[in-house]
Amino acid sequence: MTIVIKDRNFTETNKQVKPDDRKRICLPNSLVQEGVVYRILHNSTGQILLDPQVTISASEVWLFKDKTALDSVDKGMVESAKGQTIDKGSFAKYVKDA
Repeated sequence: MTIVIKDRNFTETNKQVKPDDRKRICLPNSLVQEGVVYRILHNSTGQILLDPQVTISASEVWLFKDKTALDSVDKGMVESAKGQTIDKGSFAKYVKDA
């Protein structure tokens, strides 16, 4: 397994934690984001790394499997951030009520 640490500048929190009777550790609220789950990695010295993960809906995963489509979305996001957009008006007439 290849582990990529994207930023080696770790900050130590002011809080030390101790496992409870069920061996659970509570993380400080400031470190936990809504909707995130953690992959747990450990090494031979006992260090533990929590790698935050998010879940992608099965109906949306196709985009990440289609490199051409993903590149197109990425390009559009960059253009939008630069203000390079063209207003095409409303697309409401194309909406079909279910």
